[in-house]
Amino acid sequence: MSENYTALYEQHKKAGASFTDFGGWQMPLKYESELAEHHAVRQSAGLFDLSHMGEVWVSGPDAAAFLDYALVGKLSAIAVGKAKYSLICNADGGIIDDLISYRRAEDKYLVVPNAGNAKVVAAALLKRAAGFDVVVEDVSSGTSLIAVQGPNAEAILLELVPAEQHALVTELKYYAAVEVSINGQDLLLARTGYTGEDGFEIYIPNVDAPGLWEALLEAGEGHGLIPAGLAARDSLRLEAGMPLYGNELSQHVNAYAAGLGPVVSLAKESDFVGREALTSIKAAGVGSTIGQKLVGLKGTGRRAARGHYSVLKDGSLIGEVTSGQPSPTLSYPVAMAYIDVEHSEPGTIVDVDLRGKAEPFEVVQLPFYKRQK
Repeated sequence: MSENYTALYEQHKKAGASFTDFGGWQMPLKYESELAEHHAVRQSAGLFDLSHMGEVWVSGPDAAAFLDYALVGKLSAIAVGKAKYSLICNADGGIIDDLISYRRAEDKYLVVPNAGNAKVVAAALLKRAAGFDVVVEDVSSGTSLIAVQGPNAEAILLELVPAEQHALVTELKYYAAVEVSINGQDLLLARTGYTGEDGFEIYIPNVDAPGLWEALLEAGEGHGLIPAGLAARDSLRLEAGMPLYGNELSQHVNAYAAGLGPVVSLAKESDFVGREALTSIKAAGVGSTIGQKLVGLKGTGRRAARGHYSVLKDGSLIGEVTSGQPSPTLSYPVAMAYIDVEHSEPGTIVDVDLRGKAEPFEVVQLPFYKRQK
């Protein structure tokens, strides 16, 4: 059993959560019904504890230039107050993690890696900082992260933020962050998420997290807000075609095969870790004309594909499922898989080996679900 517990562990126990180990943390898998939690996020709102995620501050005169070197994107191009999705790769182009970086000042960024990779990313950033005038500070252990996701998320936040700050919430764009006051405390509020819905993520010191959690639940009572666990988070992100590290992404996968080529900035003037390898990979056509690429699979029957199931074409192995389950929103099975490029055109019918029985799936463009604006 994991020894890592978030500051909200007692709140989850009180709410009747079932727990699971995730990235070395004991996290709520579900409360009463993962299906109800999924639908709540799509139709009203869900409350998530994401405190297992990492938080690393990068500050100093060379902060922008350093992140341009450490990550594959052009972080120096982000305006203050905005955020960018990027990758940290190794020298051969393999993905160490996918992460979001928030520019909080000209010389200050907040980098948010995934739970199981937080220490690895912090260590990699520290190592890469040699020669740059920057300070890399891992504050993960003292920071909680709470997310409100769903069409009613904004209305719930407006219940708690002072009236004079309402415009900060309503005018906040996607992939941006701002400081707001909740219960008299200044907190970092980001408009990002991992569900395919509108929503917010709030960064808060551990000691204040339980109070915020309870305040959000109370504010959300009239808006259909319920706590949601990792099971709903996984089905929501799968419908939205969002990759999960350890499933779709790993050090054995490169950005081009994963469909994340646009995240890589080969046009930036500065060198970055993995540049030479990624330049060669792109030039070779990996993920576009050769090798395998990540695709969506739509089930034509009722049975769902699961991770590591084989994908076949005319009986021959052409790939492997990375994530799959029935879609609660769309009412048919969905999956993501790496398959041979020659069979990756949308509309292609392939088979998935469902424990000895071949079931047809159609290759489709990701995402499966896209919310109405």
